[in-house]
Amino acid sequence: MVALHWHTTQARPGQRSGVLALTDAWDHTVATLREWRRRTRERGELAQLDDRMLKDIGLTRADAEFLSNKPFWRE
Repeated sequence: MVALHWHTTQARPGQRSGVLALTDAWDHTVATLREWRRRTRERGELAQLDDRMLKDIGLTRADAEFLSNKPFWRE
């Protein structure tokens, strides 16, 4: 029977910061994609509101069309 041993190795100084940088970049990418998805969903919902609902939130039809036609990457 072969015994498996887990060896712990100490990371080099730059190696840990590289992993943290990649993790931060990944987290930022995921957060950005979620934000873009949220914007797309909300803009689609805004486009579906009728004039009465738009008036209730203080927007005109032209405002709603302008906002709902913005690309998802624009705030």
